[in-house]
Amino acid sequence: MESTETVTITKAEYEQLIATKSEVAYLKFQLAEMKRLIFGAKSERFVSLNPDQATLFDIPAEHPQEKSTEEITYTRNKPQAEKKQPLRLELPSHLERREEVIEPADIPADAKKIGEAVTEVLEYEPASAYVRRIVRPKYIVEQTDEETNIVIAPLPTLPIPKGNAGPSIIAHLLVSKFVDHQPFYRQVQIFKRQRLEIAESTINGWFNAGCNLLHPLYDALKTKILAGLYLMADETPIAVLTQDKPGSTHKGYHWVYYDPVNKLVLFDYRKSRGMEGPDEMLKEFAGYLQTDGYSAYDHFEKHPQITLLACMAHARRKFEHALENNPTLAGNALKLFQTLYNIEREIREVNMEPDAIQALRQERSKPILDRMEIWLREQIILVPPKSAIGIAMAYTINLWPRLVRYIDDGRFHIDNNLIENSIRPVALGRKNYLFAGSHEAAQQAAVIYSILATCKLHGVEPFAYLSKILSIIPDFPANQLHTLLPGQK
Repeated sequence: MESTETVTITKAEYEQLIATKSEVAYLKFQLAEMKRLIFGAKSERFVSLNPDQATLFDIPAEHPQEKSTEEITYTRNKPQAEKKQPLRLELPSHLERREEVIEPADIPADAKKIGEAVTEVLEYEPASAYVRRIVRPKYIVEQTDEETNIVIAPLPTLPIPKGNAGPSIIAHLLVSKFVDHQPFYRQVQIFKRQRLEIAESTINGWFNAGCNLLHPLYDALKTKILAGLYLMADETPIAVLTQDKPGSTHKGYHWVYYDPVNKLVLFDYRKSRGMEGPDEMLKEFAGYLQTDGYSAYDHFEKHPQITLLACMAHARRKFEHALENNPTLAGNALKLFQTLYNIEREIREVNMEPDAIQALRQERSKPILDRMEIWLREQIILVPPKSAIGIAMAYTINLWPRLVRYIDDGRFHIDNNLIENSIRPVALGRKNYLFAGSHEAAQQAAVIYSILATCKLHGVEPFAYLSKILSIIPDFPANQLHTLLPGQK
């Protein structure tokens, strides 16, 4: 038997030991988060694999009695598998049909046609540029010795006065970059394959002109979205070239505001992640604002016209990250989140009205949230505050009044995942064109992202939409611009 030794330490040494242990646990958690960010899977799906794990409310799990097993072997004739014919892609009916008739060779003159066999094959022609040649005849309608009256039709409005870029080419450039994530230098190479030489500087000029035309529409979108009752907000970084940091990039931010009721999205570029951005944007807003736990939003808690909601998905994510630290407590919390989200899934599948959603949440979600709050407040005093599970509990309790507010109105969402979906094109863009050329270019990108994201929410085809808008917006009444927004009638 091994001998044991008793070591006596002072209270201060004991407290220092506990603090050191807590700090080590916190550093291990930070290291795990960094590894997860670099190497880990992005999925946050939770499946409880341990039937013996206690539930949140200590409901005993059912344990089926062990059954004796025996091995049985037998022989059977394996039926020959019936060979299935491959299914062909059904070609959409809206596509143009170009008919090609192939007559049999050496057919007699008196042969009678009894039918035909039709085979449809999908073909593709690469997109090609063309020149729109506008011809305006001139007429002399009256001529005297002193004066000649010449009549000519007015030139249609063009996006760039005295320029040679039409609405469709500018629309193509914008959609290719901000929807298909093709940087301008790649688009230059694509044009070259069509024997069309366009300098990248020329494309940048066309881009700037298109953004200037769309900016009044962006302002109309901003006015409309801030007039709503319920907004989600989030932010995402973007690298920006700036003269302040030669040879490096500045870390700017796109602040994104989403109206889930009217399906409108607004991107707003700011040089920093400070509270100045949302302060200026939301100074006239009155309603409900749903965000994550970022501290820049905290002061809106005292705003007389704004009521804050929090994102349940962010709280759930904290516990999902704490699974390795404390599988029992984190697993119990995740089961409750899972139950809440199952209720939300039922709501989406049935497509309920807001009043019915509110009633269902009050009946089924509220009791779960009440018991969850009691459990969190009981358990948080038993876990180290700097541990992963302690951080998850503290985050959730601090935001609890905002987290549960979604059950008060059927129009509210349990989380702001919808706005994260709107931000995704920015993340994809960062991987392709890497940075914005200036702060002005970053704000111009915000204009285009706003319009194209709103197009996507309303199922509007972006190229056709922009081609039309760029052809009519120069002459459109300023007080009617809101009617041009995607999905508006």
